[in-house]
Amino acid sequence: MRSCIQPRAGRRRWPTPLQLLGGLLLGVLSHAAAPAVELIANGDFHAGLAGWRPLWTRDPGVATAETQRSQSGTEVLITHTGNQDWSFTQGERLPVKPGDMFVLSAQLALTGEGSATLGVITYDVNGQPLDWSFGGREVRAQPKGATPRTRLIIPERVAAIEPRLIGSGPARVRLSQISLRRDGNLADLRAEGLPADFRFEAGPLAITLRTSDATLEVLDRRDGRRWHQESRNAGILVRQVQPEGANLRLELLHVPTDSRLTALLETAGERPEFTFCLSGEMAMEEALAFPHPFVTEPGTSLVVPMNEGISFPVDDPTIDPMRLIAYGGHGICMAFWGVTDGVAGQMAIIETPDDAAIRIDRADGRLIVAPEWDAQKGRLGYPRRLRYVFFSEGGHVAMAKRYREHARAQGLLKTLAEKREANPNVDRLIGAVNVWCWDNNAVGIVEELQAAGIQRILWSNRQSSQNLRALNDLGVLTSRYDIYQDTMNPANFPRLRGIHSDWTTEAWPQDLMLDRNQNWVRGWRVRGKDGEWYPCGVLCDRQAPAYATRRIPAELATHPYLCRFIDTTTASPWRECWSADHPMTRSDSREWKMRLLETMSKDLGLVTGSETGHDAAVPYVHYFEGMLSLGPYRVPDAGRDMQRIWTEVPERVAKFQLGHRYRLPLWELVYHDCVVAQWYWGDYNNKLPALWDKRDLFNALYGTPPMFMFNHRLWQENRERFVASYQAAASVARATGYSEMVDHRFLTPNRDVQQTRFANGVVVTVNFGEEPFEMVDGTQLAAGRQRLQLPGVSPQE
Repeated sequence: MRSCIQPRAGRRRWPTPLQLLGGLLLGVLSHAAAPAVELIANGDFHAGLAGWRPLWTRDPGVATAETQRSQSGTEVLITHTGNQDWSFTQGERLPVKPGDMFVLSAQLALTGEGSATLGVITYDVNGQPLDWSFGGREVRAQPKGATPRTRLIIPERVAAIEPRLIGSGPARVRLSQISLRRDGNLADLRAEGLPADFRFEAGPLAITLRTSDATLEVLDRRDGRRWHQESRNAGILVRQVQPEGANLRLELLHVPTDSRLTALLETAGERPEFTFCLSGEMAMEEALAFPHPFVTEPGTSLVVPMNEGISFPVDDPTIDPMRLIAYGGHGICMAFWGVTDGVAGQMAIIETPDDAAIRIDRADGRLIVAPEWDAQKGRLGYPRRLRYVFFSEGGHVAMAKRYREHARAQGLLKTLAEKREANPNVDRLIGAVNVWCWDNNAVGIVEELQAAGIQRILWSNRQSSQNLRALNDLGVLTSRYDIYQDTMNPANFPRLRGIHSDWTTEAWPQDLMLDRNQNWVRGWRVRGKDGEWYPCGVLCDRQAPAYATRRIPAELATHPYLCRFIDTTTASPWRECWSADHPMTRSDSREWKMRLLETMSKDLGLVTGSETGHDAAVPYVHYFEGMLSLGPYRVPDAGRDMQRIWTEVPERVAKFQLGHRYRLPLWELVYHDCVVAQWYWGDYNNKLPALWDKRDLFNALYGTPPMFMFNHRLWQENRERFVASYQAAASVARATGYSEMVDHRFLTPNRDVQQTRFANGVVVTVNFGEEPFEMVDGTQLAAGRQRLQLPGVSPQE
């Protein structure tokens, strides 16, 4: 990877922070001043629980907090048996000012599967909470003791803090001390003589750096719009700014760790964009939130590639703050985000996404997005890079097309037409309904489906060799479920109701993923005969391809599958493994996950699918189960209770999962001609009958096939409805399957009527509303209906 810091001839060594600040500030950084006053009331618990609020738990009656004697004095024993969260909080809030610095520390020991986090709640001047776990330091499984420590630098708008220890899950915590001491104010560390502003240009953009807080203001001279950042990380201090041609080099001090960082702001010729690259040697105990987020204006919306895609109106109070990783399917599935008023906008492309995330939060009541960098094996490691792009027109479509350009440059854009050349069976996938059915008579059911008009079928459940041959002869794409993540301890087998045949049992324990404390990473949990839950261990991604190559070729020799679905690989995050025998960074994890998928699609010649989806896998797979289903808005327990048909619609499912005023086809605008997107197997077309019609409309609008889950009885009882669903969705998917989606637009201000266009000339218009819509040709599109316009053919409804 190219470093963002280019060497310069004769470059002198810049002074250390202490040399720059001089003897006057030496006491601040070296803590040579008189001992700071302890700010926690009864932090050593010598007075019992005085000064502390009663232990709070999400679930009632699942925890206790009591003092007991220990070798060092008095400690609080917190015993929590529940699976949700708890909080042990100091009784009084502490008034603070922006820039104030504190050191918060604790001494504790923890046993059990749960966790504990030391931090503070921050409050504004009105007493409203801003951050429930500011400066949080998490502890897991430390029976011999741990000393979490965090340096707090108070951000703008914070007027008070409240120290506390919070936790989640079953655990016993022995807490012997919590301490909070004042450590000066950031203003004491600022360099003198540094200009307040530095300006540079990127095409039509005029950019201003404010050295007081390292924020940027961008003027887009095409339309006069101004974008400005808000400081959300007071721990970054600008020490020096050096113009380098059209670029700026910033020498920074990360105050909490006393680490020197360098940022390079680099223009891109006349394009309305620039890159921000951060590098340096820095130990990290928490994510680094920098650069700062751009604030948003009333009436604008965030553009977020959460699974298929969603827009969040920044003024919508019903949107919860959230953190979305860029390194797994349950986060952002493409490495960008944006904000738009529907026409103009700005986006950020994460060019180093393997250890990155975004945090959706609020500033002045409106949603914002802040980038965060996670550690690579405890350090900043490699240079971290963002690209900011500004648009005067095009909205979310322009953003998606700019990201498609980026994906092409990264080698991610491999089309289904290209994949079909390597494997002709790919054509069986295009326009095929994905059927999950566990009945034995697969061949008979498929013959019934085809006789009813459902011709193109992906049959996802495993079959006998005889059935596979018959299904293949019927033109079906035959597949089966497989997984290379979960490994159960064989010692637990007698306690379980069943043993999953796809568990890589022989991997226990030598090939399990280990965390930095050398504990094996917990995965999917299984309820035993005794009612207790037994977690699987997570197979290290480095080891997974070897298990696949031992398992699959032998099976294919007798069972002629044409396809394989690999569960979890693109849903679960890239992980670090701290094993000495098979260590991994998250980047390594991604590479080994992709190698596993390449084993399926290239080495074994199988049409390949995986769960949820992430664009790192686009060159190696053909479809994603779950890309259409927004992860946070599925029905409860969708991954376990798959076959349950919901007769009542949860509010969040109706509002967001099937909410046409929120959803965006971002994935289709980037990758429609590269990977087939499907619903999740716990969120299929017939899952909620009251929303079935609307799912079909989304399938048609996006050019994606439906998914059905049924048994023979359910199929026979709803035969006509299943056929109608297939005809509404699969025909469009077949007509557009190899074509880029070139446009998506809202034809009404309330987004009830939407339209998509594809590179082969197909146009799909859908009316999600309750009133008919007059088309440009004067015809009416009825409420709840779709219209398919094929090149040279009269429109079809």
